[in-house]
Amino acid sequence: MKAYLCREFGPIDSHKVEEIDNPIPVDHEVLINVHAAGVAFPDVLVVQGLYQIKPDFPFSPGGEFAGVVHSIGNKVKLWNVGDRVIGFKGSGGFSEQAICNEYNIMPLPESMDYVSGSIFPLNYGTSIHAFKQRAELQAKETVLIMGAAGGLGITAIHVAKALGATVIAAASSQEKLSLCKAQGADELILYSRDNMDKESQKGFSDQIKALTNKQGVDVVFDPVGGAYSEPALRAMAWKGRYLVIGFTSSIPSIPLNLALLKGCQIVGVFWGNFCVKEPLVNTANFKDLFDMFEEGKIKPFVVKTYPLEKTGYAIQLLAKREAIGKIAIKIRD
Repeated sequence: MKAYLCREFGPIDSHKVEEIDNPIPVDHEVLINVHAAGVAFPDVLVVQGLYQIKPDFPFSPGGEFAGVVHSIGNKVKLWNVGDRVIGFKGSGGFSEQAICNEYNIMPLPESMDYVSGSIFPLNYGTSIHAFKQRAELQAKETVLIMGAAGGLGITAIHVAKALGATVIAAASSQEKLSLCKAQGADELILYSRDNMDKESQKGFSDQIKALTNKQGVDVVFDPVGGAYSEPALRAMAWKGRYLVIGFTSSIPSIPLNLALLKGCQIVGVFWGNFCVKEPLVNTANFKDLFDMFEEGKIKPFVVKTYPLEKTGYAIQLLAKREAIGKIAIKIRD
């Protein structure tokens, strides 16, 4: 079979698609014919050895994918050959076939196509966990989403709106903001990645306050970090919750006196660890998500698909922060 393979950590363009042996499932493993796999920021990091999880070599990145069960190990009880499924694990999806533990699989709804299913676990799982368990988001509260035009940002817009929040989307171009508006954002803020001086940061805070009648936002959803994290925190409402999702820009230094003055919380969100430590809550979250999907409250949005041979190019788009919306690798129809 073909797979985009990482034999040692290195630059994204140092890895390539190779022909390798077909894997054989044992015990509680399931072998899936992969139809599509979502591309996410952890893929940028893991092939370079920069991610907190480091798979054994050789490995194929791609932590979320959708397809059909091809064969099962002799101890598998939950799945049968022919089942349509979504897989979520640290790696393995950028290949024609992927091995997955039977407990890291969920059913793909009959009404959901493979490409939509392939982008569902990481982004929607992170977003609903962030808003429900970490922020305890309430209807009519205001959410600021940083980097809102990325795959995770768009998903956060969908989930926050489905939970009844007002959404302010922040992004670095008018093209990106137009996408955010089309995906459900109520208000928009344009910021510059090229000019991050003190005046620009103050202007960012001022825009947030102006859009919230000087009350500030109840929740900040931040997968970006960098220069605008502190001004976002300065524009939080009393008892606000700042959700630390990731750092596609850089890890910021935050003056902790702001948390004291705002009476707010700075809350970490690590969906991968949450899945391990609280699997039943995670399962309940996905039941809610699939209900939202069936009711039309959330609509997975993939802006572009690429063939397996273009996997490295797709990962580079995320690394350069040139991707607008979610992208996926389409392996089979």
